[in-house]
Amino acid sequence: MSDTVADYSYTRSECLMSIENLGVHYDRPILRDINLKIYDIVRPNLTQGQVVTILGPSGIGKTQLLRCIAGLQSPATGTVSIQAEHGDKHVHAGDVGMVGQHYPLFNHRTVVDNLLIAAKRANKTREAVDHYLGDFKLADQASKYPMQLSGGQRQRVAIIQQLLNRSRFLVMDEPFSGLDPQAKQMVCDTLLTVSQKHEWSTTIVISHDIDAAIYISDTICVLGRTRDGQGQPLPGATIVDRYDLMEMGLAWRPDKQKLLQFATLRENIIDRFKTLL
Repeated sequence: MSDTVADYSYTRSECLMSIENLGVHYDRPILRDINLKIYDIVRPNLTQGQVVTILGPSGIGKTQLLRCIAGLQSPATGTVSIQAEHGDKHVHAGDVGMVGQHYPLFNHRTVVDNLLIAAKRANKTREAVDHYLGDFKLADQASKYPMQLSGGQRQRVAIIQQLLNRSRFLVMDEPFSGLDPQAKQMVCDTLLTVSQKHEWSTTIVISHDIDAAIYISDTICVLGRTRDGQGQPLPGATIVDRYDLMEMGLAWRPDKQKLLQFATLRENIIDRFKTLL
């Protein structure tokens, strides 16, 4: 396919996930008034899923939002709904695959045996396991044990677990944390591969890594605190900015890091981060 404007044309179709008026609080508000809709992005003659990154500084409430999206925590207010076989439904634990910062692998089992457990639960075959191992460049690691893998390799195994086990929805908590540049690039490429598995494949990444977010995302949401008329931060974080990288001409482009729009967006978000806490 030639690198033309037509290659990056798209339309939005049905809503796949809806977060409405979500709030979390303990002794004080953590999150408030979170509203986000994720739509099926349709590109001509391509299978194209969605990658949404929620950016925010440490301690702002990103992990609580991730847990609510994954159905592992009930918000104090609001709802998270996903498109299901028989219409929209409120999300419950198990509806959304989750890859946290610690990967739940059995250290006494090989990579392939770990994945066969996940495949069996989902009534999938060894063939499906081998397909994913090849797709994620792990076929030569199949007989190794988790402790023999790099951090990036273990992460890819954990992603395959969720793809075997779960629905089209996947949330990831700080997937770029602690990785060297080469490993980070591999993770970025892996997430882009995941997004092309199914038209409704929907990956939500929680991160504070601005460069990686711009590289992988079609949409970026920035989580932070707003301020009152006197400049004091209001309690509880909310979505303060949304960036549509499709509209900006940055989505899906392999050369995006060379573009002026990339540098401009990066600087805008860096400046925005300074106001969020």
